Amino acid sequence: MTQSILVTGPELHQSAIAIAASSGYALCYVPPYSSAEDLRHSLCESDPVAVISRMGKLDAAAMDAAPSLRVISKHGAGVDNIDLTAAAARGIPVLAAVGANAVSVAEHTISLTLAAVKRLLPLDAGLRAGRWEKPGYSGRELAGMRFGLLGLGAIGRATAEMARGLGLQVQAFDPFAPDDMFRQSHIARCTSLSDLFQTSDILSLHCPLTDATREVVNADNIALMPFESFVINTARGGLIDEAALLDAVVSGQLAGAGLDTFAVEPPPANHPFFSEPRILVSPHIGGVTREANARVGTEAVRGIVDILEGRAVSEARIMNRHLLKNPIQLTGA
Repeated sequence: MTQSILVTGPELHQSAIAIAASSGYALCYVPPYSSAEDLRHSLCESDPVAVISRMGKLDAAAMDAAPSLRVISKHGAGVDNIDLTAAAARGIPVLAAVGANAVSVAEHTISLTLAAVKRLLPLDAGLRAGRWEKPGYSGRELAGMRFGLLGLGAIGRATAEMARGLGLQVQAFDPFAPDDMFRQSHIARCTSLSDLFQTSDILSLHCPLTDATREVVNADNIALMPFESFVINTARGGLIDEAALLDAVVSGQLAGAGLDTFAVEPPPANHPFFSEPRILVSPHIGGVTREANARVGTEAVRGIVDILEGRAVSEARIMNRHLLKNPIQLTGA
């Protein structure tokens, strides 16, 4: 009997589908953002040996609905939608495609930065509405602005490289990154979170969503930022206190924001961000490019096949490795 891999979202890239097929696994799919009940029903019905997590949450109840489940592989890097502790308690490793979408997300970060600082969408809308707003307009030059990164993983480093090409002064705060990483990437190290907020004209978020980072962009920290600064988020929506961000934009403390993620996804149709033209938004598609989808999809499937067939996987890819009771084959890289 063919074993199945359940994908929680859209169809995978053809290269990933080919790997699954050649390894003898059948792929089945559930609709994007399925309800918890519908997801449990699909898991119970298909009883997959693996899940590729794209959209929606995987909690303990979902895992228990699939008794044959042996591995979960994230189609991307952020695993905050997966209960890592529950997975480890059931002996299920959780993999992530670390770095596979870094270039695409970094490009989107820079795109949001340029659009927000240059006010491209409000100017476009004004011109289409019949307004010629050149008289009295005063823009800002990115070159020389202080670009602060919260988090220096693969996406943060790729973003830093692109930002330096625009003449931005790049700095970062990441207590887990070694000094060598800062030196090799030519990034100034901020000594504390408050230092990062106080000295960043543009704050770009690239850290995971954890209990320690939830709503790290809040009223108190925004107040530390230079007047008329910007916030860019291509990481997780829960990093931002959305009400505080909106208040700061309305008051002028922040000149604007560029956001690819929301605290709740999809956001409600009446989300207050939609009526504020200085807040530029996109539907969590920073890493959704043909190139990134190919890399992420193949990494997600290969990781599953390696685990199921007893081959070693990179330690950096196992997000709950420290919680697992039974050892798993690892490589150091």
